[in-house]
Amino acid sequence: MKFPKEVRAYCPYCNAHKKHKVKVASKGSARTLAIGNRAHQRSLMGHGGKRAGEKTVKKQGKRQKLMLECTECKKKTEKVVGSRTVKKIELKG
Repeated sequence: MKFPKEVRAYCPYCNAHKKHKVKVASKGSARTLAIGNRAHQRSLMGHGGKRAGEKTVKKQGKRQKLMLECTECKKKTEKVVGSRTVKKIELKG
């Protein structure tokens, strides 16, 4: 799916529609000391029964998230592209 690099959108900080720069939001890294990760690591240890690993089935597409940066106040807001699921989003000039 193609999306423009600049778009006029509502800025909640300026309380008006302004020009925004668009970037594809990237997922941050998982916390290694989170309780779920620690429990998962414990289940992988030892020789007991079936061990949980990575899932083999990959999702065909997901809802893409964009970061909009207001050109005036430089604040960032998130925008999920519609309700459509797409494999990849491409920013066009």
